[in-house]
Amino acid sequence: MTDTRGPKPSYDTYNGPLPGERAGAQQPGGPYHPPQAYGAQAPGAGGTGGQDAAAVRRPRTGAKTTPRTRKARLRVAKADPWSVMKVSFLLSIALGICTVVAASVLWMVMDAMGVFSTVGGTISEATGSNEDNGFDLQSFLSLPRVLMFTSVIAVIDVVLMTALATLGAFIYNLSAGFVGGVELTLAEDE
Repeated sequence: MTDTRGPKPSYDTYNGPLPGERAGAQQPGGPYHPPQAYGAQAPGAGGTGGQDAAAVRRPRTGAKTTPRTRKARLRVAKADPWSVMKVSFLLSIALGICTVVAASVLWMVMDAMGVFSTVGGTISEATGSNEDNGFDLQSFLSLPRVLMFTSVIAVIDVVLMTALATLGAFIYNLSAGFVGGVELTLAEDE
């Protein structure tokens, strides 16, 4: 292969100034001033030094620039069933605790309002006879019985929600293998 660019200058015979020896170079003890793209002119110089006054870069005023929002398109290709199971288990436990607390608060509010005694009296009158007092609603809907029933429902809910979420992760992974998964577009908030 032949070099057709012509003769190359010899760097051993260079007689010009080195970068630190150039005219106007800063002394090592002085502050460093980076080179300017447009030469700095002294006020009132009026284009001396071979530069035109129009070549001086001035900031724009009045131009409105809108920040550009960066966006990324991502695809959820796989959901790890183990992590889905852990998260759904914790969320279902939290929901079960909320259910038990809400049922106890609701029972206390209804008891304070006298709902059970009023409705219980009406039911016992309707179902009672001369020898029997009828159905006792207050003993049937006592707070311990309501809390036990709510706790059983909460435990069943924890087991079912965890199992269904894990099964849903397996089904999502199977369907994502066929269609590619769910595509998301994420935007940077500025």
